[in-house]
Amino acid sequence: MAVLSAVLISSTATAQGDTCKNRGQLDTMYCDENRDLVADAPADPKRWKNPSTLVFTYTPVEDAAVYETAFKPFLDYLGKCIAKRVLYFPVQSNAAEIEAMRAGRLHVGGFSTGPTGFAVNLAGAVPFAIKGTEKELQGYNLIMIVRRNSPYQKLSDLKGKKIAHTSPSSNSGHLAPQVLFPPEGIAPDKDYKVLFSGGHGQSVKGVESGDYDAAPVASDVFHRMASRGEIKEGEFRIIYRSPLFPTSSFAYAHDLAPELASKLTKCFYDFRFPAEMQKTFGGADRFFPITYEKDWAVVRKIAEETGTPFNRAAYEKESAREEAARKKALDAKK
Repeated sequence: MAVLSAVLISSTATAQGDTCKNRGQLDTMYCDENRDLVADAPADPKRWKNPSTLVFTYTPVEDAAVYETAFKPFLDYLGKCIAKRVLYFPVQSNAAEIEAMRAGRLHVGGFSTGPTGFAVNLAGAVPFAIKGTEKELQGYNLIMIVRRNSPYQKLSDLKGKKIAHTSPSSNSGHLAPQVLFPPEGIAPDKDYKVLFSGGHGQSVKGVESGDYDAAPVASDVFHRMASRGEIKEGEFRIIYRSPLFPTSSFAYAHDLAPELASKLTKCFYDFRFPAEMQKTFGGADRFFPITYEKDWAVVRKIAEETGTPFNRAAYEKESAREEAARKKALDAKK
């Protein structure tokens, strides 16, 4: 957090300055002249990056080693496609992933649904793809899970119970429940004390073990854990399912040389998932084109309604809470 704060504070040193005609919610390091809600490439070509090694990562919703293996066929292909070495860089938290791109150590990566907004505004991330099929992007639902042998049948049955949210910046694991649950008869932090598990996987396992009575999690993570044999779906019951949200976005750093960014996106769009990747990612067989402006509109709306806009103040607050939750979860495993 100290390193992150230092990077955030130093932003004005590299900001595009007062010449920027529109910035919107972007940090002062970035500019949005075309008003598409994401950072433009630097106006000065000297600031464009064309690294010999491209660093990639994926959102830390589960065990990082699982995804390093899952993405290997794609990263092998990507290296050949862009004629560069591609390195997988595992991260332990959403904050670490965002800080890595902001600091220039991460060039392209998959960001969870909620943290995508912070990555855009504070790290200059430019979302361009999402897992999907030929016809549509891949989405997920916020689901509330309980043990099948529990007495809970609806959300209002959970008042006063032990409920695990994942992390403060998570869309399905924390933000969306604050907007979607009250109409169903239960309000987080009012009808139950929010406990942070540190991640979707930890929440699912916590419900399984009885540490928590229930947990709101992303349906795609839940089903992937079942398909890998980490849990048995039959031991759980889903008592709530939300409308569809977009799953993790893939974004490149705004200061990649435009020619490299263009080639990178084409390589993503042209790739077809082999059978094992399709199994891992719920039947998705390709990277589907998206824009942050259009496809993240519902996520931005939830963030605003929960008083968690994707700005620096909210980010520092949520990152501190996320780190505390992650450490608590790690200590519990010891």
